[in-house]
Amino acid sequence: MIGLRAAEAARQWIGTPYVHQAATKGAGADCLGLLRGVWRDLYGGEPEPAPPYSPDWSEAARDERLWRAAARHLREVPGQAPLQPGDVLLFRMRVGAVAKHLGILAEAGLTPSFVHAYSGHGVVESPLSTPWKRRVAARFRFPEGAT
Repeated sequence: MIGLRAAEAARQWIGTPYVHQAATKGAGADCLGLLRGVWRDLYGGEPEPAPPYSPDWSEAARDERLWRAAARHLREVPGQAPLQPGDVLLFRMRVGAVAKHLGILAEAGLTPSFVHAYSGHGVVESPLSTPWKRRVAARFRFPEGAT
């Protein structure tokens, strides 16, 4: 199952330092870099090049660029569908802000957790606590067919 493989791949990135715009396991990654790296682990290459972006990207224009990019390459999951390991979580960090933080669900069930690259912490596994759940704007799954 691709979701379990994605969750396992994401956990291999834990301990990678946070580096804005980076996507190299062990050397540096931000949340998009983590997703790009897991995609490479699953499929061998990236679906499209990531454009340069600033920490406040898309905010001024109120542009959901990350959501649109995720929808191009991943399968969007209805909000009521059960959580599954490997789900890609797109977070809106503030009410009314654009969704621009990503994580990959590592565990579902009674104590869900997700792997994400967090500024000041690096790539970590965090509980999907109520405050984090409230920030989830959309959920996606990797397409089947990985090598």
